[in-house]
Amino acid sequence: MKILIATDSFKDALPAIEVCKSIERGINLANPSIETILFPLGDGGEGTSEILTFHSKGKWIKLKVNDPLFREVEAGYGISSNGRTAFIEMAQAAGLQLLKSEERNPLKTTTYGVGEMILDAIKHGVQNIVLCIGGSATNDAGIGMAGALGYEFIDHLTLAIDQLIGENLSKINQIHHSHITPSPNSPITTTVLCDVDNPLFGPSGAAHIYARQKGADDATIAELDTGLQHFAKVLEQHFGRDFAQIPGAGAAGGLGAGAMAFLNAELKPGIETVLQLTDFERYLNNIDLIITGEGKIDSQTLHGKLISGIVKKSNKIPVIALCGTLLATPEEIKQIGLKAAFSILNRPMPLETALAETARLLEQSAFQLVRAFEH
Repeated sequence: MKILIATDSFKDALPAIEVCKSIERGINLANPSIETILFPLGDGGEGTSEILTFHSKGKWIKLKVNDPLFREVEAGYGISSNGRTAFIEMAQAAGLQLLKSEERNPLKTTTYGVGEMILDAIKHGVQNIVLCIGGSATNDAGIGMAGALGYEFIDHLTLAIDQLIGENLSKINQIHHSHITPSPNSPITTTVLCDVDNPLFGPSGAAHIYARQKGADDATIAELDTGLQHFAKVLEQHFGRDFAQIPGAGAAGGLGAGAMAFLNAELKPGIETVLQLTDFERYLNNIDLIITGEGKIDSQTLHGKLISGIVKKSNKIPVIALCGTLLATPEEIKQIGLKAAFSILNRPMPLETALAETARLLEQSAFQLVRAFEH
């Protein structure tokens, strides 16, 4: 018997590779003769750059960059083994997890550190950039990133704007790009992993949908949305293209639009692109069972999440999912295409206990699953 273990992380508990290893231990306890393949995955959010580096047998680069509040922080990104592709997560430099709750204010945060990571990767000679944009603390439409790459933003008095933050979007009158990296004629390609379709501004835009979780109140949201509307016009004037209404433009506080404008990036669905980059389908030969999993399985799992993507690519191989919280109904589990789904929780417990025991609970659940599946 041959089992492919292809899971996401269990957020706040275990990264994807440790989830896979815990499941493998349970399988070995049930039947040590079963062959297993560990295949950690991500959907384009936090942790995806490490997963893509792992699958490409690449190396991890560490560097000091600016965090969302212009403080020095250590960040990292991956470069594939052939040196051609960089795997970069904006959350490493501009992530919400880098800020204490009282520090969160998308008027004051920047993506400058993301640009520093991209610049470092280009200096390493990469030809392709895969940019994961989940978990942002920002709402600056990518002007911070662009500033690190050499763009200048000029106000109505023809003065350069120093603080490239969300608060200053409404002050931008012109964009200068005489000494930028990569140059407009550069052969470097950028792919942004993005699973949302929000426009840049408006009721479904970056500020109204996402800024509150980044610390914004009603007045801040209104100010940010006004700034995004203004900046959209400046972008269109400079680049000759309306980025604001392109699905995904509002992702990561408008970094979706910024990446398209300043990096000539293409936005692609997260899980589909991850499965393609990891060559997932090549590993399905002679597989008898796929075990997948993530922290929660609910009705949203149907709509573009990792488990749904795996099922679509599984080529009729049975897929069983493990999770912490199981909210999907039997009908929804069928619609997802899973053979079955199981919560790993074996008793009522506080969240802190569940997080601490995740590895052991995964091992126990995998043991029971394999014993039942074999017989």
